[in-house]
Amino acid sequence: MTEHPDGTGIVVGVDGSAASMAALRWAAEQATVLRTDLVAVHAWEPAASGHAPYAAVPAGPTVDQQREQASHILAATVREALGSRIDGAVRRVVVEGPPARMLLQQARGALLLALGRKAHGNFGLPSVGPVGRECVRHATVPVVTVPVAGRSREPREAVNSHYPAGSWAS
Repeated sequence: MTEHPDGTGIVVGVDGSAASMAALRWAAEQATVLRTDLVAVHAWEPAASGHAPYAAVPAGPTVDQQREQASHILAATVREALGSRIDGAVRRVVVEGPPARMLLQQARGALLLALGRKAHGNFGLPSVGPVGRECVRHATVPVVTVPVAGRSREPREAVNSHYPAGSWAS
């Protein structure tokens, strides 16, 4: 994505997970309301062989095959999350490199960066993974983390279930 001086466009990180689908759906709704571009980004890194440089290379996917798989993950996720009719309205970007760095680069100058997260981590607290933490820490645009739908309890109930009655949380 090119830098936009007026802050247009919403960038969303997509990795094929249910959390990234939730973020993609949310970002699509926001892009419609704001009448701005939606850019779905899938960042990937080539799988390291884990063998010494002088060792025989085992049969495995080539970098080109891995790149094709990354494109497939992005296309399938966009189609599953948004349906085929809106699929064409989303700009899909596949980039090779560390996911946090690539997402931050793609989001430079955007209105915001949307990322998925689990509904709750331990003790009912939001769960943001390592890529999300790096993006929040280093972003130059607002970062929105979108939870996976379907929480079974209200946040207060989740906290109270971890602390007995009469403790500080009640």
